[in-house]
Amino acid sequence: MPRFRIRRRWIWIGLTLLLFTVLFNVWQSAIKKNRQKPVGPFQIAGNLYYVGTANVTSFLLTGPEGHVLIDGSYPEAAPTIIESISKLGYNISDVRILLNSHAHADHAGGLAELKAASGAELWISRADSDVIEAGGRGDPALAPLKFLQWLGVGTFPPAKVDRRFADGDTVRVGPIELTAHVTAGHTPGCTSWSFPVWDGERELLAVSIGSLTILPFMSLVEPETYPGIRQDFESSFRTLRSLPADLFLASHGNWFNLNRKMRERAHAAKPVDPFVDPKGYLDFIAEAERRFRETLAEQVTKPASSSP
Repeated sequence: MPRFRIRRRWIWIGLTLLLFTVLFNVWQSAIKKNRQKPVGPFQIAGNLYYVGTANVTSFLLTGPEGHVLIDGSYPEAAPTIIESISKLGYNISDVRILLNSHAHADHAGGLAELKAASGAELWISRADSDVIEAGGRGDPALAPLKFLQWLGVGTFPPAKVDRRFADGDTVRVGPIELTAHVTAGHTPGCTSWSFPVWDGERELLAVSIGSLTILPFMSLVEPETYPGIRQDFESSFRTLRSLPADLFLASHGNWFNLNRKMRERAHAAKPVDPFVDPKGYLDFIAEAERRFRETLAEQVTKPASSSP
C-alpha cells in the first residue's frame, strides 16, 4: 500500500508538470503573437521615425552617412522592425549603430537578429553589457525569477557588445549625435537618450526615457536589489528633470501616450504637434518619483510593522 501511494504521488507530480508545461507553452505562444503586433511606421519629426510595435518602442534616426536604431524590442519583433524600416524607404543594412534602453527581453530581445541583419555596432552601457551578452541572465532585478528564466522567461538571444559606454558619452554617425544618460535603477545600466532633431526650421531636443519603473520584487532598502539602487533612482530623477525635452519619448508607448498622440496628430491643425510635449515629459517624471517615494516609505516601515 505505501508503495502504491508513492507511485500515485509521482503520477500526480508528473501530470501536474505536464499540465504546467502545456499551459506555459500556450501562454508563451499568445505572448509571442502579441509581441509582434505592428504599428505602421511613421515620421515623428525631421529624421526621427517610429519603427516599433504596439507598445514596445523602437526609434530610427536617419542620416546621409548611416542610421541609428534605438531598441530591439522582443526577439519575435525583429522582423517587424526590419519591415517597418523598409516601408519608410530605408534599409536595415544602412543602420550603423544599435542602441538600447536597458537589458530586458522586451527591449534587448531583438538586438542579436537586428545586429546580424544590419552589420551595425552594438553600443551598451557598461553596467548592462554583461547581461546583454548573457541573454538576460545575471540581471539583479530579475534574480527572484531564476526558475522562470530556466524555462526561458525573461531571457533572449545574447548579442555581442562592440562598445561599452559611460554616462555622458556621445554617439555620432555623420550629423546624427546622441548623448547617453545612464538613468539607473530599473537596471544598473538603464539608459535614456537625448538628441537634437531638426524639423524644418526648428531644432527640437528629443529625450527617450529608458525606464523609471520599480518592479514588484525590487528592494530599495537593505538588502537592496543591487548596491546603490536607491541612490540610482534619486539621481535618475534629477538627471531627467534637468534635460529640456521638447519631444517626449520612452521605451513604452503608453508612457508618452503614443496612440493618443497619433490620433491627435491626424486631426490637429499645424503647427500644433502633440509629440512636442515638455509638460507630459515632466509630469511623467513627477509621477514616477511619487511612486518611488511611496514604495520606499512602504519598504522602510515594513520591518517595523512586522516586529513583535
